Amino acid sequence: MTRKPRTEAPMPATVRKLRCAVYTRKSTDEGLDREFNTLDAQRDACEAYVGSQRAEGWLLIRDRYDDGGFTGATLDRPALRRLLADIEQGRVDVIVVYKIDRLSRSLMDFAKLVETMEAHGVTFVSVTQSFNTTTSMGRLTLNILLSFAQFEREVIGERIRDKFAASRARGMWMGGKVPLGYDVMSRKLIPNEDEAPRVCWVFELYVETQSGTATARQLQAENTTSRSGRLLDKGDVYKLLNLRTYVGEVTHKGQVFPGEHPGIVSRELWDRAHAILQTSPRVRTQPRQHAPALLKGLIFGTTAGRCRRRMRCGEGGCTGTTSRSVC
Repeated sequence: MTRKPRTEAPMPATVRKLRCAVYTRKSTDEGLDREFNTLDAQRDACEAYVGSQRAEGWLLIRDRYDDGGFTGATLDRPALRRLLADIEQGRVDVIVVYKIDRLSRSLMDFAKLVETMEAHGVTFVSVTQSFNTTTSMGRLTLNILLSFAQFEREVIGERIRDKFAASRARGMWMGGKVPLGYDVMSRKLIPNEDEAPRVCWVFELYVETQSGTATARQLQAENTTSRSGRLLDKGDVYKLLNLRTYVGEVTHKGQVFPGEHPGIVSRELWDRAHAILQTSPRVRTQPRQHAPALLKGLIFGTTAGRCRRRMRCGEGGCTGTTSRSVC
């Protein structure tokens, strides 16, 4: 769609010029690839409002501050950071938004923004919500609107978390990084015939060696790699051993549920590997327990003209030590 250039009326010479920056935001990136998306719609409305205030000295800054796919719960947004930097450098006089929740949905974060704007003499305008922040009633109205915006965000978050928990309880795959040994098809995990034997071999090798270091060393000697082609290391081994996805289960906040996907590691092999994991590494890596020194402190050496010295015995034989003498 071709956007027609706006015709701007001449500005009176005596009016103070106010540089206006338009800020737009959308929480998700859905639909942003369209020729005319919601960010364009917000900007059009803001530009029209700035044009209507041209007689008051308002001038539009052509730099775009668009945050597509960023939540309003935080201030960690690239376009917003750019806008704040321009404010601190004195390049902006007025911030124009479609609604105040486009700027922030957090009352605390918005208070920080207002503090920054006031420190640099910058005001802001919401096109669809008219209020005057220079009066106590206007500030009260603003705080009420922001409180409702924050409440709406928290309710949406609770609803999403509840849905996620219910889906996990049913064993559904909820997205994220696909583990080695699986593919995703129709939003479900399907065993990968080429990678599944690789995962089983990690479990079998660990049961045989009883050591994550030895397992990783053997896997690297065999050029066993991850999906990205990187050689598996000790950290990868322990991640695989502790991922219940491989036994056909899903976890959520410490709870374990049967998964919709099939497991690729048998329960018997899983139990054997985890029986070893629950044993102290110091215990399972020692080939034998050292026998206690039953005669320690009871055997002493004799030297003519000297006090007897306590003997210290080891694999290389017994030697005298002067740490403590017995006369």
